[in-house]
Amino acid sequence: MIDWLDTEKRIRGHSPFLARALDRYPAVTERLAVGDFDGAFAAAQAAGVPEDGIARSLRRRRGAIALAVAAADLAGAWDMDRVTRTLSDFADQALEEALAAAMQERYPDAEHQGFVILALGKHGSRELNYSSDIDPILLYDPATLPHGEREDVADAAVRIGRRVSELLNARDGDGYVFRVDLRLRPSPEATPIALPVEAAIGYYESTALGWEQAAFIRARPAAGDKALGDYFLRQIRPFVWRRSLDFGAIDAIVDISRRIRDHYAQGQAFGPGYDLKRGRGGIREVEFFAQVHQLIHGGRDPSLRSGNTREALRALAAANVIEPDVAARLDTAYILFRTIEHRLQMVEDRQTHELPKSPDSLDNVARLHGLTDSAALLDRLRPHVEWVGRNYDRLSPEKADASLSHDEDRLKEQLMELGFADPDTPIARIARWRGGTVRALRSAPSREALEALLPGLMRTLAKAPDPSRALNRLDDMIGRLPSAINFFKLLAARPALVELLAEILSHAPTLADALSRRAELIDGLIDASAFDPAPPVAQLAQQLGRLEPGEDYQTLLDRVRQRVGDRRFALGAQIIRGGDPLEAGRGYGRVAEAAIEALAAGTVAEFESAHGKVPGGELLILALGRMGGGVLTHASDLDLVYLFTGDFSTESDGAKPLGATQYFNRLAQRITNALSVHTASGPLYEVDTRLRPSGAQGLLAVSLDSFARYQREEAWTWEHLALTRARPVFGSLQARAALDAILSETLQRPRDFDELARQAVKMRGDIARHKPPAGDLDVKLVPGGLVDLEFLIHVNQFHYRMAFNPDLGKALADLVAAGHLPADLIAAHDLITRYLVVSRLVSPKSTEPAEATRPLVARACGAEDWDGLLASYAQARICVGEAWAALAAPYQEE
Repeated sequence: MIDWLDTEKRIRGHSPFLARALDRYPAVTERLAVGDFDGAFAAAQAAGVPEDGIARSLRRRRGAIALAVAAADLAGAWDMDRVTRTLSDFADQALEEALAAAMQERYPDAEHQGFVILALGKHGSRELNYSSDIDPILLYDPATLPHGEREDVADAAVRIGRRVSELLNARDGDGYVFRVDLRLRPSPEATPIALPVEAAIGYYESTALGWEQAAFIRARPAAGDKALGDYFLRQIRPFVWRRSLDFGAIDAIVDISRRIRDHYAQGQAFGPGYDLKRGRGGIREVEFFAQVHQLIHGGRDPSLRSGNTREALRALAAANVIEPDVAARLDTAYILFRTIEHRLQMVEDRQTHELPKSPDSLDNVARLHGLTDSAALLDRLRPHVEWVGRNYDRLSPEKADASLSHDEDRLKEQLMELGFADPDTPIARIARWRGGTVRALRSAPSREALEALLPGLMRTLAKAPDPSRALNRLDDMIGRLPSAINFFKLLAARPALVELLAEILSHAPTLADALSRRAELIDGLIDASAFDPAPPVAQLAQQLGRLEPGEDYQTLLDRVRQRVGDRRFALGAQIIRGGDPLEAGRGYGRVAEAAIEALAAGTVAEFESAHGKVPGGELLILALGRMGGGVLTHASDLDLVYLFTGDFSTESDGAKPLGATQYFNRLAQRITNALSVHTASGPLYEVDTRLRPSGAQGLLAVSLDSFARYQREEAWTWEHLALTRARPVFGSLQARAALDAILSETLQRPRDFDELARQAVKMRGDIARHKPPAGDLDVKLVPGGLVDLEFLIHVNQFHYRMAFNPDLGKALADLVAAGHLPADLIAAHDLITRYLVVSRLVSPKSTEPAEATRPLVARACGAEDWDGLLASYAQARICVGEAWAALAAPYQEE
């Protein structure tokens, strides 16, 4: 017999959140008072009405459902499965309604299709917590998703996803619906919140990390185009459920739990403050224990693939994968842990998992559950927590005998078991590493670290796109390291980094070379923020130029090189992991501009300490070329022009005074050196200053007045073409504005267009004769390539005296929007630029990338495969070539 009065007393005495809800939702409370829990739930579903608007309606229903479900739970009317299933079903309903509203707002007349929301985690397994966030992945089909006539489908998908998140996350007096966390998608630091379904499939087929394999055990379509979601899950099924016995899954998941134990160390010890979710012997270790065995055996036995933890435990026991007694004890513990977790969250609707440290607060939770005090609660939990922890620890010893044999025949067998079709290359490399001839491996600790790493390293390299290439590059890298012990220990502790290292070694010789010079570059990838887009320039410049008290100018030079190296390496890794090369190119541009800002400011301060300031004068730096456009490759140099304001006849006011012209020329040379010279921390950028007035014969820095006069009276046509991509990157706002005015006046000046076009056509011909392309994939120099496109855009800018934006893509978009160039050129520009950025990493000599790398390049460029990329590239070249040929035809020399 259910005693509602007792339940109500516990609610009002120990849960302020539920007590407020009893008063706020009288229709629900009325049904609860007569023991009608199903009726209370029905009343809760009616708490929000359409007139409230979708957001408020969902918030009110969520608050009422929270009351009805909690009351049924506390009264014992509903078991845990019904509680979690009901909460999960409401999450599905909320997502469905929010998605429908988002699409209706933007595309009221379109069919709602082509967008699916996948549920992961406890939502995916229909085991949602009482007060939980949800972790969906948003996918779309570009072919069927509604979007505006001039709206990019990717932008449409992001806007829909953002609106869904806003509707559920927003808070007001009625609370919120759900906290939405979108970080479980592939590479969240580098990808939009909604992903094309085929791109997501490509990621999980080739790039995903081990923890993502486990995450998809629980995945299911929750809202939207569920047929699309089912298609996606079918396609990635081989990634999740592998046919071979995947004992490597134990390493990955046990490592995750070990890191959780370390990270949440304060919540590991049982007692007040214990973390029921992450603590040793807690909820996570029940779930992980089941998932480890599912991943090992689920590829061969589909009956073991349930995302629901309790169902999985029963299935594993039925298949004799785990002992029935173990499954039963884990199930009992899991029910208890989840129930008490709900009690913690019911107090004030907080997503907490920790037993309160305060005795009064812990007593309060115990009494909400119906126990006498905190001691009774701890006594109830303790035996289950201790047993689950001991049981989970049984997984770890399986790693102890993982070392690779020193016997060559046995080693060969092991390597073949790991997946090497040809074990001779790894055998030779391992023998060299063990032989003591490699400098970094001469100490016993370094060899011990290597042996601990070898099994996981060889397992990962065997699965690399090009194992032999990866091994050879790794061997070269180790051979150059002064010490390898920290490098090996890091990789052994972070298996995910080994996967990334294998990809880098397989695909990106540029990054592999950087690693061989600075092995600590890999350290920067530990933090997921390394895969975030590069911050704004001002923030980056502050980070790059930050010095501790007592550090000097030389430290600044080294520090900037180290931090820029970290950033550039991470951007390259983003591309290898599937990030958009265009976004990475913009990131390279922001990093370079921040380096200019940090080093120029530091050099100016150092120079002023000796020579003072020039009254009324300051240095300006003008960027041109790719730097001016703000999109660089990993290998781009910096085209810079130095200018100064003020009276050139003035003298500086320091202890060692200099005339203004000498002052700023010496300062400009110092900044060039700061940006380009090798220090103990390596190189930074190549700097090209030949685009300055009068070229290499001219002064390195000229006054702003001289620059303006030169552009009016002496500059060649090619110099004005170059100014279309000019952008100030250093100097005060006032000085930049003055320079911008000169640039604008120069570019907008009336001129003989036919003569300009004739000279531009001749220049392009001269480039073709004197600098032929290295091959068909030299996308910059080939006919119909980037140089042709640049000339096409620049000549049209002068023809129509518009679109003078240094960003080539934006300038092109403006010309297309005005009807002066065909729209197909935009896609051609993006494809060619993406290929240029990624090719500088994977095939820096503009040759065809290695066969194993071609799928990566294709995906980076938005193609399904290499053949598809070549076809799109050929079409892009035709598009650019025809447009340039049409413009150039009247001006060709006879």
